[in-house]
Amino acid sequence: MTTTAFVFPGQGSQRVGMGRDLVTRWPDLLDTYYRPADEILGLPLTELCRQGPAETLADTAITQPAILLTSVATLDVLTRHGIRPALVAGHSLGEYAALVAAGVLDWRDALRLVRLRGRLMAAVNERVPGRMAAVMGLDLRTVEGLCAAVRESSGQVVEVANDNEFAQTVVSGQAEAVDELITSARAAGAARALALKVGAPFHSSLMAPVEEEFTEALLRTEFRDPAVPVISAVTAAPLTSAGEVVDTLRRQLTGRVRWTETVTRIADEGTDRIVEVGPGKVLSGLCRRIAPDVPAHPTHDVSHVVSALELLATADDTVHAV
Repeated sequence: MTTTAFVFPGQGSQRVGMGRDLVTRWPDLLDTYYRPADEILGLPLTELCRQGPAETLADTAITQPAILLTSVATLDVLTRHGIRPALVAGHSLGEYAALVAAGVLDWRDALRLVRLRGRLMAAVNERVPGRMAAVMGLDLRTVEGLCAAVRESSGQVVEVANDNEFAQTVVSGQAEAVDELITSARAAGAARALALKVGAPFHSSLMAPVEEEFTEALLRTEFRDPAVPVISAVTAAPLTSAGEVVDTLRRQLTGRVRWTETVTRIADEGTDRIVEVGPGKVLSGLCRRIAPDVPAHPTHDVSHVVSALELLATADDTVHAV
């Protein structure tokens, strides 16, 4: 039997039109997920996913529930056709969809949490203007050293936020410090170093002021122990209990996304295939570079969902193709 891991994308994978072809192919998704999501949040989330505009969809407080909604709908299609993950993981925001897949969190509760998470994270930028930047072509240790040097020279915050793969690191912090880091990275030989179009300095110590309010929301939410292993990108280790999940989601706001280690752990568990569940195909590319011996398949549109179903149907007789 094929061992399949599901990975779920984070912010940056959104696009206008995401999920639209899923609902066209499987119309019941509209009443199962999309219309209830609109009612729960009091937002026209379905219309924003379908039609945009892109500027509104890029708002952190909109992006996060929109990506989660699309990921959960895609998850439903895969599981109804017999694809069951042996383990799951998510990149930042994607960890919430992974918890839904593992039976830890009801999708409605996950939707409420990521809506609040997005609002709180965006609010940080109103207090302390910040940004994020991607550095490509330098190893993690070098980027960590550059961050330390900029912090010392500027007295401002700049930290590694995402260890995405062996030669791709994302930094986060105060705007001036991140700009200085970009200059330093280019001088150090980075293939590319550029600011990212995101709404706040995610996964940095600048997020600490919103931890308390978000933790209160976590404590009001029902979590269950994982039914399948969840490899947390905060620790690159399995989450084993509901209590551990709550603590990890709290730490995730300020903590680094350890994606290279997470995918390495997935591969080390004997995984035969990775399926990226949700919009975009960023994680599929990262997974292929981190673990080239493990095929990775995106599901960002119906054609790729069908391809994944057909591929897995040939490898596992418990899976039925469309």
